[in-house]
Amino acid sequence: MSVRSELLKGILDGCVLAIIEKETVYGYELSAKLQKVGLDDVSEGTIYPVLLRLQKNNWIVGEMRASESGPRRKYYTLTADGEEALELIRSEWGRLAVPVTALLKGEVEHGDH
Repeated sequence: MSVRSELLKGILDGCVLAIIEKETVYGYELSAKLQKVGLDDVSEGTIYPVLLRLQKNNWIVGEMRASESGPRRKYYTLTADGEEALELIRSEWGRLAVPVTALLKGEVEHGDH
């Protein structure tokens, strides 16, 4: 697995929850939205296992609905637990992103505290 895939795997749940928080979406639409923001390597094949895991965690619920074009689709909505999880992910990401970015850019001396 590539470095990018490994890094993305750790934060993909949060990215998916953040999209579902804004609007109810179905799997293919979710994949397209992630690709649109620059996560081009997030395919439908990557998304469905994430959606299953998020459902098992009770962070999202899926509901079959009629579609304007084609067959019925499963649309996903955030649960209260999902909202809490997203807030925690946002908080932890913020606490990690700043120091990691500084380290990787060489802006922090290793002896600094």
